[in-house]
Amino acid sequence: MKKALLTLSALALCMAAGVATAKEYKELRFGVDPSYAPFESKAADGSLVGFDIDLGNAICAELKVKCKWVESDFDGMIPGLKAKKFDGVISSMTVTPAREKVIDFSSELFSGPTAYVFKKGSGLSEDVASLKGKTVGYEQGTIQEAYAKAVLDKAGVKTQAYQNQDQVYADLTSGRLDAAIQDMLQAELGFLKSPKGEGYEVSKPVDSELLPSKTAIGISKGNKELKALLDKGIKALHDDGTYAEIQKKHFGDLNLYSGK
Repeated sequence: MKKALLTLSALALCMAAGVATAKEYKELRFGVDPSYAPFESKAADGSLVGFDIDLGNAICAELKVKCKWVESDFDGMIPGLKAKKFDGVISSMTVTPAREKVIDFSSELFSGPTAYVFKKGSGLSEDVASLKGKTVGYEQGTIQEAYAKAVLDKAGVKTQAYQNQDQVYADLTSGRLDAAIQDMLQAELGFLKSPKGEGYEVSKPVDSELLPSKTAIGISKGNKELKALLDKGIKALHDDGTYAEIQKKHFGDLNLYSGK
């Protein structure tokens, strides 16, 4: 009987410890690559702005925790999670089978297709054949990199990797690249609406199973407590209308949420 009571006491302590662990998050550190307007970028005063930034801050407000943003190149996001440099990644990270093998994800933040950007009148399109012999740039660590290596490289397209999206566009506008491949909305609402995007156009969406659309918060593998916490925050944003307000602020009547 005494042994049974001790066992029950130990179980109770473990359960209490589990509850304490679940409530330990007084601060959430989010990794972000601020070179991807309108999702994440820097304002003139150096502050972080964008759809992802507003969503992350709103999630923290719902959960009553402090938000801390940690800047990183995109290809350093998963290594950063593993090294515990941040708790989650909110930086337009698409959910892919390859990433799901090494990290977990929250429920959906938003969804969007991939497209190319090139000069108007260039004769280029989303058709790979039109890009043969041309040079296409992409940001390292993205789904577009995986697509470039698996499809474009094998189709006679020259590809070039960059540490961030700003570098991609810098070489595109300088003429070192014929095209860039990235998130379609980022190209339309970030690059094309900037002064440097004048004279460029966005292709139709690129259709490939290598280019899924769902984006979520990346978290360390097996962190079920944080996943539940973040999912709770995301659901609250939808329930109270905050998500719709943030989406309207950045995209007007465009709906980025698929609900999948």
